[in-house]
Amino acid sequence: MQAPMNQVALKVDVDTLVGTLEGVPALLELFERYGVKATFLFSVGPDHTGRAIRRVFRRGFLSKVSRTSVVSHYGVRTLLNGVLLPGPHIGRKAGHVMRQARDAGHEVGIHCYDHVLWQDHVAGKDAEWTRTQMEKARQAFVDALQQPPATLGAAGWQLNPRVIELEEEMGFRYASDVRGLAPFYPDMDGVSSNCMQIPTTLPTLDEIIGRDGVGPDNAHERVIAASEVELPHGHVYTLHAELEGMKLIDTMRRLLDYWAGSGRRLMTLGALFGGLAGADVPRRRIVWREVEGRSGLLAVEFAG
Repeated sequence: MQAPMNQVALKVDVDTLVGTLEGVPALLELFERYGVKATFLFSVGPDHTGRAIRRVFRRGFLSKVSRTSVVSHYGVRTLLNGVLLPGPHIGRKAGHVMRQARDAGHEVGIHCYDHVLWQDHVAGKDAEWTRTQMEKARQAFVDALQQPPATLGAAGWQLNPRVIELEEEMGFRYASDVRGLAPFYPDMDGVSSNCMQIPTTLPTLDEIIGRDGVGPDNAHERVIAASEVELPHGHVYTLHAELEGMKLIDTMRRLLDYWAGSGRRLMTLGALFGGLAGADVPRRRIVWREVEGRSGLLAVEFAG
């Protein structure tokens, strides 16, 4: 049996309608070729991607946009959604793709209801707003897949204390809302939850491409180097349907080539969680920190 440190859980964030309709099927085909399963987390409500333009005033946002060529990855149509064009409802228009991922044996869960609304506002919202958004997301997911979600992962690694409280109340056993190094039970601003957090441990492509000579042809090398750092329960890699499922699919293929060839066990978040049975999982705080290559503050596991 492989040691847990030799495993990588694949978490696919699906932010937009185009990512669902085009990126997810491409990833399903790629994963089938390698015989691996992943966790797909879907944005299930309106696609208001164009409203992200408000982030122009956030420190580091323009730099990130210029480095990652947002227009070429997302397309002009997507960047008009919610601004000059009405935001299409992803669950209603692309539920068949979500079901396709589930039927192929992948784990499926919630990313959010409205990606831009959640990412830009959840950190400062109250319990009522948070509950409404999470309940709308769960209902839209059930409408699309005719089953409850297995897990969830907050859009943009953004949340508030009510989120971890509601995750336990809604019956989730684990979530992946934060950045960090190992699974933990979360405390945030005096609120505790028994819904385990399984954090993203590796850098994402949009954080490293365009910096220090890194481009699409060699970005995989940075991710691989980071994955060589041994952690007790292995790594979690967050990829995006709009990136690794579309123009950066060759980068994803290189990662799979290396990880599969080096004997890494590629798995879902659920499989990683299942392997923690009997493990001594600590309780740790969630704090706000900057993450290199990303604008704004992110929710991060504090191990101090």
